[in-house]
Amino acid sequence: MATKKTGGSSKNGRDSRGKRLGVKIFGHQYVEPGQIIVRQRGTLFYPGKNVKMGKDFTIYAVSQGLVFFQNTRNNKKVICVGT
Repeated sequence: MATKKTGGSSKNGRDSRGKRLGVKIFGHQYVEPGQIIVRQRGTLFYPGKNVKMGKDFTIYAVSQGLVFFQNTRNNKKVICVGT
C-alpha cells in the first residue's frame, strides 16, 4: 500500500474572472439616461447632479448630457452630468 498520494492531483490552479470595474465614461463625454459611468467597490466616486448610485455602488446617469468630474473641498471626487 502506498504511503504517498500519486502526482497529478492539484488543489490550486483556479482563478476568478475580473469584475470589469472602473470608469466607463470619461470626462466631457456624452451620456444617455441609464448609462453606467463608473463601476466600483465602495465609494471612490460620489454622485452629483443628474447622477445616482446603485446598491452595488455603480454610478449611472439620470439625464442626458456631458460628464464632469469634480473635486470637493474635503477631497471627494464627485461625478455630475450637465448640458
